[in-house]
Amino acid sequence: MYLSLGNKKESVSFKEALFKGLASDKSLYYPVEVKKLDDDFWKNFKKMDTFSLAYNVLKGYINSEIPKENLFDIIKKTLDFKFPTVLVDKNIYSLELFHGPTMAFKDVGAKFMSACMDYFIKNQNLNQKITVVVATSGDTGGAVANGFLDIEGVDVVILYPKGKVSEIQELQLTTLGNNISALEVDGYFDKCQQMVKKTFVDRDLNQKLLTSANSINVARWIPQILYYFIAYRNLNKKNSNLVVSVPSGNFGNLCAGMLAKKMGLPINHFIASTNENDTVPKFMKTGEYKKQETISTLTNAMDVGDPSNFIRILNLYNDDFKKLKKELTAYKFSDKETILGIKRLYEKSKYVLDPHGATAYLGLKKYKATNPKSIGVFLETAHPIKFLDTVENALNMKISIPENILELKKKRKSKIGIKNYEQLKNFLLSR
Repeated sequence: MYLSLGNKKESVSFKEALFKGLASDKSLYYPVEVKKLDDDFWKNFKKMDTFSLAYNVLKGYINSEIPKENLFDIIKKTLDFKFPTVLVDKNIYSLELFHGPTMAFKDVGAKFMSACMDYFIKNQNLNQKITVVVATSGDTGGAVANGFLDIEGVDVVILYPKGKVSEIQELQLTTLGNNISALEVDGYFDKCQQMVKKTFVDRDLNQKLLTSANSINVARWIPQILYYFIAYRNLNKKNSNLVVSVPSGNFGNLCAGMLAKKMGLPINHFIASTNENDTVPKFMKTGEYKKQETISTLTNAMDVGDPSNFIRILNLYNDDFKKLKKELTAYKFSDKETILGIKRLYEKSKYVLDPHGATAYLGLKKYKATNPKSIGVFLETAHPIKFLDTVENALNMKISIPENILELKKKRKSKIGIKNYEQLKNFLLSR
C-alpha cells in the first residue's frame, strides 16, 4: 500500500498509485512500509541473475497485484540491456546507466511503468483511455515516449522547456508521433512540473483519466532502486565504506538509493551533486528548505529549483536533519567546474563523461579528499552523445555518433508551443 505524504490517512494500492500519479491533495505517494530484505535474499544475492535480483527487490512494492509470472515478464522487458560498472580512477567506479533505448537512466523507470500499465489495461478490462502527462528537463521525455509508444489505450503528453533541452533530447521526444504529443513550454522545467501537477486537481479534467510519468509516480521512481543493488553486486566485494554520488535535479534517483539502503543495502554514504540550482546543498548547511528560481545550466536535467522528491527523502529520515546529515553530503558545481571535470578524467583515463555524470564524479572526488579509504561509485546517467556540443567543446575532439542517432536526425520534429496552463488544459480537453 501507498500513503499520501500530505494526508497519511489516505492509502491506495500500487495500481491506484500508478494510475492516479499524485494523491488527491497533490501530495506524493510513499510506501506504507519499507521492509528489510531477509537473510535468504543475501545468502543468494551473488547467485541470482539480474532478473531474479530485480524480482526479489521489487515484489514487496507490488505484492500480489501483478502475479509472479507477469511481474517477471515485465522485469525482463525492462532490464533488457547492461549496467556495467567501470573503474575510471583509483577506487572510483562509473555505473553506466545509458545503455538503454534512449541512452539515459530514465529508461528503466519508463519501461517498467509502461509495462505495468499495459498489464492492467489488458488484464483488467480498463475501457477508459488514459492520458499520461509528463514534464521533462530532457531525458524523461524521450524515455517515456519510447516506453509508451503504441501502447493501446494510452496517450502521452510531454511538456518540455523551450530551448532548455539538447538537440538529441528534443528529437527523441518530438519525432515519434502516434500516441505521443510534445508541448514546448515557454519557461523552465519547474513551470512544466507545476502545470502537470495542476492537471490532477482541475475539476474540469475530472472526466479524463490522467496520470504522471515523472518520478512523482511510484512506478517510475521505485524501479531505480535496482541501480544500487546492481552496482553493489558488480563490485563483488563487501565494503563498509561504499559511497555513491548521484547527479541530482528532482532527487528521485538519489531517494531511490536511500530506499535501497533502508532495505538493507550496505551503502555507507550518499553524495548529492548538483549544479547552480543548489536548493538542497543550502538546506544541508542550514536545515531550512527554501525553493529558488531555476537557473539555466549546461546540465539541463538538473535545472530544478524545487525538487519534488526531496519530501520523500525527508520522510525516509522522519524529518530528522541530524540523521540525514550523517548519511548525505551535498555539493554544487558550476558549468566551468563541470567542463573541467570532463577534461581531467579524460586526460587521466580516456573516459568520456556526460556533463551530469561529471558533476557526480566531481562530488565523489571532493568527498574522497577527506575520506580517502572509501570505495566510490558515481552514476553516469546519460550517454555523452546526448550532450554532443558540450562534450566535444570540452575535449576539443569529435565524438562518433551512433547509427540510431544519425537516423533520428533525419526525422521531422512535431511539437506545439504553449505559454500557460490554460493552453495545456485546452489541449487536454480537446483530445
